[in-house]
Amino acid sequence: MHCLAHRNLPTMTLGTNTYLVGTGHDRILIDTGEGRPEWLASLKEAVSAESTNISTVILTHWHHDHISGVRDLLSLFPKAQIYKNDPALKGDPASWKDIPDGQRFSVDGAALTALHCPGHTTDHMALLLEDEDAMFTGDNVLGHGTAVFEDLATYMSSLETMASKLSGRAYPGHGDVIGDGRGRILQYISHRKQREGQVLEVLGKAKKGEAESDGIASMDIVKTIYVDVPDNLHEAAERGVVQILQKLSDEGKAEELQGGHWQASSSANL
Repeated sequence: MHCLAHRNLPTMTLGTNTYLVGTGHDRILIDTGEGRPEWLASLKEAVSAESTNISTVILTHWHHDHISGVRDLLSLFPKAQIYKNDPALKGDPASWKDIPDGQRFSVDGAALTALHCPGHTTDHMALLLEDEDAMFTGDNVLGHGTAVFEDLATYMSSLETMASKLSGRAYPGHGDVIGDGRGRILQYISHRKQREGQVLEVLGKAKKGEAESDGIASMDIVKTIYVDVPDNLHEAAERGVVQILQKLSDEGKAEELQGGHWQASSSANL
């Protein structure tokens, strides 16, 4: 139990954090995990121990490790209302309800305000826990490591929004509770800006060198920046670098050449 308003269901072997929110008979469940039997057993134990009913389920985004337990949840609480931003995005059941930005959910002991914070996915939602100035951050901000994202520029904008709304704890979709949620978000922003600066620096050196006409491959950028990272992790790192390059391209700072090579834009101030 992290606070009076909610309970984090055990996740040591389950991977995805799910949260039972509220102090009264009716509770809100945030995310439903991967559909594993252990999670259902944990949920049964929690609701039985506190004689509670789950009336509302909020899914932070469409990824399967967050929505796959819905069927099991409904086997226990068939009247529970399922909410997810833009349920038509992935052809979710017609009974699922949309979550617009700013929607408020409340039960005894807890009030949540939904924030549309795309980046990790286009439908990603964060949830402010008003009672303690905390936030359920889904997969935009994690309790360990850094998050992946579909669109870097959108993700950065969402992080800025989240940081402006939070001063307390962050309850992530994976990993441990973060005591200084805003501080962690600002670290994420700083880290992404640092990586962007490193990519720009590599492009600038290539622009001034012999590789100017051919540009530089994204994997060569990875090998330059991630010199201390094992080779078997370079492919994953490359996906993040390509996201940075696409952001720089949208901003007119980089351009893609044939063969997946990149160069600094002629208008880039490098």
